[in-house]
Amino acid sequence: MSIALLLEMAASADADRVAVVSDDQRLTVGELSGLAEGGAGVVAASGAASVAYVGLGGVMLPLLIFSSAKAARPFVPLNYRLSGEALADLIGRLPEPLVVYDAEYRDVVSGLGIAGIESQAFVTAAGAADPVNEFPDPDDVGVVLFTSGTTSRPKAVELSHNNLTSYVMSTVEFGSAEPGDTALICVPPYHIAGVGAALSNLYAGRKTVYLSNFDPYAWVRLAAAEGVTNATVVPTMLDRIISALEAQPTELPCLRTLAYGGSKVALPLVRKGLELLPHVGFVNAYGLTETSSTIAILTPEDHRIAHAASDETARRRLGSVGQPVPGVEVQIRSEGGEVLGAEEIGELFVRGDQVSGRYAEIGSVLDADGWFPTRDTAYLDADGYLFIGGRSDDTIIRGGENIAPAEVEDLLVEHPHVRDVAVVGVDDAEWGQIMVAVVVPVMHITPDAEELREYIRAHLRGSRTPDRVVFREELPTTPTGKVLRRQLAEELKSEAARGLNSPDRHPTRRDS
Repeated sequence: MSIALLLEMAASADADRVAVVSDDQRLTVGELSGLAEGGAGVVAASGAASVAYVGLGGVMLPLLIFSSAKAARPFVPLNYRLSGEALADLIGRLPEPLVVYDAEYRDVVSGLGIAGIESQAFVTAAGAADPVNEFPDPDDVGVVLFTSGTTSRPKAVELSHNNLTSYVMSTVEFGSAEPGDTALICVPPYHIAGVGAALSNLYAGRKTVYLSNFDPYAWVRLAAAEGVTNATVVPTMLDRIISALEAQPTELPCLRTLAYGGSKVALPLVRKGLELLPHVGFVNAYGLTETSSTIAILTPEDHRIAHAASDETARRRLGSVGQPVPGVEVQIRSEGGEVLGAEEIGELFVRGDQVSGRYAEIGSVLDADGWFPTRDTAYLDADGYLFIGGRSDDTIIRGGENIAPAEVEDLLVEHPHVRDVAVVGVDDAEWGQIMVAVVVPVMHITPDAEELREYIRAHLRGSRTPDRVVFREELPTTPTGKVLRRQLAEELKSEAARGLNSPDRHPTRRDS
C-alpha cells in the first residue's frame, strides 16, 4: 500500500485532531491531508520525477512526504548541513528533481543554478492547486535517503512504499494513542528516524511537535509546555538533555517514553537517565536506513529489569538493543557464512518486509534468501537479546590480531574520570595499526593516561590495552551522534606527522 494511505486513514478517523506543530504552525490531520493533495498537484504540474528537500523539516517534512506519495514520486530529504558542492552532487544523481528549500537555504540552492521553489511558496501553491491523488505500486520507491558517506561515497537507499508501511503497521497499532498524546521530534528530516517518526506518530494518532534547531534547554521547555508524552533523540542529544536537567531540574510529568538510538549510548549515561527520570520509560531503538528504521527494541521494562538486576547476565542486557520487532528475523553469521549460535560474535543479517537493501545505481544487495548484510558485528544471548559491537570495518588489526573497539570502549567509559571515548586504529609501520583511545574527560578532571591504560590492562588481556591515550574536549560526530572514527584517525595521523603527539607507545603524560 502507498504511504499516503496512512494519512487517509488518519483523516478518516479524526480529521480535526492536531497532527503537526512547528513553531507557530499548527495543522490538523484534515488540513495536512488537503495540503498534501494540493502539494501533489504542484509536484505533478512541475513535471518532476522526484522531489528533493533542503530544509529543517517541521511541517514541511510530513507535507512533502505525503505530497510526493500522492503524486507517485519519490521524496528525497537532503542534508542541509552539506556544502553547496556536496548538495549539487546529490541533486545531480536524482531523476529530474523538483527542489524545495527553506528560506534559510535560498542562497545555497540558487548558487547551484537551481530554480526550485521555496517552502512557503510551495505551501501557498499547494493551497490553490488542483488536488492529485495517484496510487503508486507498493513496490515503487517512496523515499530515498542518502547515507552519511563517512567511509565512502554516499549511497542512495531506496525505500519502497511497502517497506515503509510494513515497518509502521508492524510496530504501531492504528489509533492506539491516548487523547492528548504528543511526540517531540528533533532528529533531522534526512535521517530515517525523522521519516519513520512522521509516519508512525500520525498512524498512532499522536500530535507531533517539531524542534528543528536542537537546544537542550529549549527541548525541556517545549516538552513541558506541550505536555510531551513521547520523544525521540540521538545519543548526543540525550547527553545534553540530561545535563540540562541536572543543571536546571524541571518537572516533566507527562513524559512517558524517551526513545534513543542512531548510535551507541554509553551505559553510564543510560543509568544516569534512568535514575534522573524514574517515571520515564526508556527505549533503545536500533535500526538502519536500509531497514526503514527500527528492527530491534530494548523496552522500558527491559531497561528497568536490567538496571535493577544483581545477576550479571541480566544486568548486561542494558547494553543490548533488545529483541527484534515483529516481522523481522535476524541471524549472526561467521565470515564463512555459517549461522552462529548464542554468544558467538559475527556479522548481523536481517530479513523482513520492511528491509529494503536496495540502492540507486547499485540495485539490491539482498542475498538469494532475502537477507540483508548490515556490516555490524553482533551477537545474540541465550534469550534472543541482540548486542551490537560496531561496524565491521571499524575493526582494528594490530599485529595480525583483530580488535573490536567496542570491547575497549565499553570498559573505559565506566572509569569515573571518563565521560566519553572512541578507540581507533592508526596506521603504523611496525604493527600495521596501533590502538589509540581518544578520551573526553569528566568536566574539571584531568585523568592520567597511564592510569587509564592500567585500568584496561587490569580488566582485559594485554593486547586490548591502547598503545596511546589522548584527550579531547569532545568527539567529532555526525548530527545523529555517530562518531567520525576515520576523521579521528586522520587527525591523529596528521598530528603525529607534525610531531604534536609523543611517539612514545606508553605515555605517562597528558597528550593534547
